[in-house]
Amino acid sequence: MNRVVITGLGVVSSVGQSTLDYWDSLIAGRSGFAKPTLGTAAQATSKLVGEVKGFDPAAHFEPSQILLIDRVSQFAIVAARQAVAQSGLTLQDELAERTAAIIGTGSGGHTTVDENFHRLYAQGAARLHPLTIPKAMISAAASQVSLYCGIKGPAFAISSACASATHAIGVAFHMVRSGSVTCAVTGGTEASITFGAMKGWEAMRIMSPDTCRPFSKDRKGMVIGEGAAVVVLEALEHARARGADILAEIVGFGMSADAKDLTAPDPNGMARAITGTLADAALAPEQIDYINAHGTGTVANDTAETAALHRSFGANARHLAVSSTKSVVGHALGAAGALEFVATVMAIRDGVVPPTMNYLGPDPDCNLDYVPNEARRMPVRAALSNSFAFGGLNAVLGARQFGA
Repeated sequence: MNRVVITGLGVVSSVGQSTLDYWDSLIAGRSGFAKPTLGTAAQATSKLVGEVKGFDPAAHFEPSQILLIDRVSQFAIVAARQAVAQSGLTLQDELAERTAAIIGTGSGGHTTVDENFHRLYAQGAARLHPLTIPKAMISAAASQVSLYCGIKGPAFAISSACASATHAIGVAFHMVRSGSVTCAVTGGTEASITFGAMKGWEAMRIMSPDTCRPFSKDRKGMVIGEGAAVVVLEALEHARARGADILAEIVGFGMSADAKDLTAPDPNGMARAITGTLADAALAPEQIDYINAHGTGTVANDTAETAALHRSFGANARHLAVSSTKSVVGHALGAAGALEFVATVMAIRDGVVPPTMNYLGPDPDCNLDYVPNEARRMPVRAALSNSFAFGGLNAVLGARQFGA
């Protein structure tokens, strides 16, 4: 069994289109929330969203390429290129065949679907672009990352709603740890701020009318976001042999299913994924310093997650620093787990825990330390990143300081 380390990070987000810009914004608590501007999405809702503003495809792709790549895949490619560049890997020859590309997404090419349905139903179009289906398919981002990064090993998508990216990174971790691949370029991407999607989310009545304030009293719901994050995982022996800069070590992955309700979260299912991660990582509860929470800002999710942390950590739950970076970037759905895992890795590397912004005070059912409104400098020896999706699909990643 290989030890698995993280050697590269890449981010496209509503608060920065690089890992450092993203991380600086999280630490400063600079919100990415604004009214939507994308296509017909602006007509669909008056709610705030975490839109990736100022993203220019022409800065990253040739004009002929842009026509063939949905926004969701563009985000993934840009984040993957950043991560591979930071890692210093040269994905050629045998290493290209020993590297996996595993990308999670909840909706795939939602922009392509929405735009083409509008052409068909509203404008009466007789035909669509011949590559509409390849642009829109759930696996498009994984295929495009493989293509643009020269990855010739296993390449596939994982779709499990808001746990997609965490499942993708976890599966990649297990593949590198088992030795079936040497490296993996993995993470998640989402770009579903569209007319149809926003109408769907509004119908659920869980979107906040103002902002996202996870775990806080008077919280009113979630803010939809978009973006991508990608990490490079590598077998420790391979990373050491080439003198790579190791950012952190990924040590555990836990999964569970609630088997209870399509939308209502279950603390028992969440707790099984958390304790499964601790067992996989061979970490005791008292060794965890920080939790990057799922923390959507809805009443039900935040209450259930708090209960799950109490069940998993017992008396040690009171000593955890817990924060939700969705309070800054919103809920990026299939990309959320990857964006949050990058924040977790950076917290370990820099010894800074990002804050839960917009916090107004304690809720009786949310009684942990949520690092309210200001980042906290503290040693982070080991941390967990939680993702709990609709359908009761739970996934948790564990990471620690390399050498700790």
